[in-house]
Order: sequence, then structure tokens, then C-alpha cells
Amino acid sequence: MIYKNKKESSYNDIHIKNVNIFYGDNHAIKNVTMDIKEKQVTAFIGPSGCGKTTLLRSINRMNDEINSCRTKGSIIWRNVDIISKDVDPVPLRREVGMVFQKPNPFPKSVYDNIAYGSRIHGIKNKNKLDKIVEKSLKDAALWDEIGDRLSDSAMGLSGGQQQRLCIARTLAIEPKVILMDEPCSALDPIATAKIEDLIEQLKKNFTVIIVTHNMQQAARVSDYTGFFYLGELIEYGETKQIFENPKKELTENYMTGRFG
Repeated sequence: MIYKNKKESSYNDIHIKNVNIFYGDNHAIKNVTMDIKEKQVTAFIGPSGCGKTTLLRSINRMNDEINSCRTKGSIIWRNVDIISKDVDPVPLRREVGMVFQKPNPFPKSVYDNIAYGSRIHGIKNKNKLDKIVEKSLKDAALWDEIGDRLSDSAMGLSGGQQQRLCIARTLAIEPKVILMDEPCSALDPIATAKIEDLIEQLKKNFTVIIVTHNMQQAARVSDYTGFFYLGELIEYGETKQIFENPKKELTENYMTGRFG
């Protein structure tokens, strides 16, 4: 039985219901149902190839870019099934931002990286853009480090700074949900710690969903954890419960390193 939190679900929770995802004949996600709580950090964990990233990418329709991929079921957010063909994925991705595994800054200045999304959405006023850039860098805990280097190329930043820049770029378009696909896998321990501290701050204003192979990281940053295996959601609940008192033997075996 899937673990249910006692709090009633809300309008801003993400309700994943009976979701199945296929790549051609490959059944990658198998009948997953779970509620993602608003302004909490939810971690998806499990061995490579278990479907974590596939499910994550379904929440902002990134899987639409893969011709062989098809999704069944529903993902309800704000009373709308966001995987319905009637929903335009472009505005959805403004509401549901994504941070990828490897930092991917544009080969532009720091300023232009942050301002890019706002300009695309019609904001041209320089004073407004200046405020958006400053606020986004502050929210990404980066302003004190590079606030005097806005005209410098983003490609000259360290890996950890580039990843926080990508987070700032996501924040600039004012999403409600932030998806993170192994955001620390390419970073050193110091940069990883800064990203983890940032995630703790972000949940005050955003719903955060993170895919991670690092179980210690999941334990540190998340409020809820879902354990996936071979495309199935084996167990889902509060992180403390999942790590300290898993209900399923498969979960316990994974946590104790007996497989995976």
C-alpha cells in the first residue's frame, strides 16, 4: 500500500494518478500513483534505469520531445490534467521549471543568462530586468559571489556557480514548481553543500522535486521520498519513515546496500 500523508491534499499539490509511460514497447513507468506536497522537497530515489527521471520529466512534459514516448494516466495540478493534449507545454514549463544534471549556462553574460526568459516573455524594460536579475541571483545565493561580474561570460564561472546560475535562471521566470534532475552529480562536495543549502531555502516558496542517486543527499534535503524499482513506485512516504522504518523489504534491501 502506498504511504499516505495524514494532511489533506490541496489545490497546489501535484496528484500523479495511475501513470504509465512507454518508450516504444518499453514500459518505463508502471501504474504510479503519488501526491507531491506543495512547498516541500520530494526526492525520487532508486537504482539506475528505474524510471525516476522519466517520471520527473513527465511533470513538465519534457518527454514530449521524445517521439517514441507516450504517457497514460493523469497528473493533476491546480485542477488541470497537465499531461492532457489540451494543455500547451510551453506555458506549463514556465510554471514548472527544470534544473538539469549538468550545468547548462548559455554562452552569454551572467546578466543575459538570467534575463533571457523574461525577455522571451516580453519584458524589455531595463529597470525591471535589473531587478529580476538581482533578485534571482540573491534567491540562488549567488549575488554576493558574482553580483559585480554581471557582464562576464557565464562560461567562466565554476561548476557549482554555473549550476546555481541555472537555478537563478529558472527562478527568474517565477515558476511554482522546480524539478531537479541530479543537480549535484557533476559537482564537488563544497558546491554540493551549497546547492543543498539552497534547496532548503527554496522550499519556503517553491515545490521542489529532486532525482538523486545519493541516498544521503535525499535524507538530508527531502521531506518526502519515493523509492522506485524497475519502473514501479515501491514505497512513498515521509523521508524519516522511508529511511528509518521502511515498510517494504525491497526498500530496506536498497537502503542497506543489499542490491542496487
